[in-house]
Amino acid sequence: MSPLPSAEAADGVAVVVDVVCLGESMVTFVPSRPGRLSDVPSFARGIGGAESNVACGLARAGHSARWISRVGTDGFGEHLVREIAATGVDTADVQRDPRRPTGIYFRTAGERAVGSETVDGDGGGASEPLAEVLYYRAGSAAAAMSPALIPRERAWSGRVLHLTGITPALSGDCRALMRELTTRAPGRPLVSFDLNYRVSLWQKEEEEGAGGETGPAVLLDLARRCDLVFVGEDEAAAVWGVRGPEAIRAALPEPEVLVVKQGGAGATAYARRSGEDADDVTFEPALRVDVVAPVGAGDAFAAGFLSGTLRGLPVAQRLRHGHLMAAAALTVPGDLGTPPSREHADHLVALDATRWGTLRFGPGWTDLPSPAEKWAETAVVEVPDS
Repeated sequence: MSPLPSAEAADGVAVVVDVVCLGESMVTFVPSRPGRLSDVPSFARGIGGAESNVACGLARAGHSARWISRVGTDGFGEHLVREIAATGVDTADVQRDPRRPTGIYFRTAGERAVGSETVDGDGGGASEPLAEVLYYRAGSAAAAMSPALIPRERAWSGRVLHLTGITPALSGDCRALMRELTTRAPGRPLVSFDLNYRVSLWQKEEEEGAGGETGPAVLLDLARRCDLVFVGEDEAAAVWGVRGPEAIRAALPEPEVLVVKQGGAGATAYARRSGEDADDVTFEPALRVDVVAPVGAGDAFAAGFLSGTLRGLPVAQRLRHGHLMAAAALTVPGDLGTPPSREHADHLVALDATRWGTLRFGPGWTDLPSPAEKWAETAVVEVPDS
């Protein structure tokens, strides 16, 4: 694998933070009780956005992170920027648009689905959804992101640039920006890309005419341009009809590192050997978690893996840090969980395979005393072998 760019300026691009995350964030409204949106009487306000979730996770894990986006000059935009900045993320490059609104969405407690069972205000959905997500983001301030509005030197100002497949689905300008930022040129940082396939967003774009481009083709092209790619097995099947980690790697041979997320089973990483046309393949099983809400786990996993990447850890440890960050997200109601301290996480990551396989996490597990001998007693439930 190629080394990360140093923290020094390279080819005229000033590298001033560990990670830059670029993409839309929205104010999210979560039901006060379980049930369909039509039956819920009230909602709690929060924030949601794949890229800002990653930025917040990295900032809370001790890294310097910057979020680049656009919001409206409205109260929702103000709330977003304030809440994201409160986690330690640099929001100085967030633009305010007086003519376009900040996006919002409503969801039930279920996770966003990758198939047509998700109800979406931007188009599509089945009559009996497994999870309801209603987006009100058409014409949002973030949808106007373009190469003219987002200078490449700012997006390339970190050691890593993290992007997702949500952004190119927002507009033609956003697709042009994504292609600009993933172009290989002097000064480009390591580019990380999480597929994050949202079927309803692409259905809406295709209905309105996306210049003959389809979601599967756009996402495949962008993924092949990047250095580190995260793909869920379910996403790959939904968007490309490709099934299984080996087939996904065959479809995406270009990235130096490909991480295939396999749900509750774990994750497999394919890491290109330096100077060779061959991979080191590493699988790490997922942790047992008492799930409070399944949203945000994928973003947290990406943050954990990126944290390990920035620290230069072996791939197996990067995967485990990803699983730990995901466990932190899964055991809280919203998208953002507070990660364990680095000392705590490193202790758990260093466990042997047998001990790792017996761990189980529930709500509050990251609120721990620091002595290592107390961790297993207070936060990690040991599950006996059956």
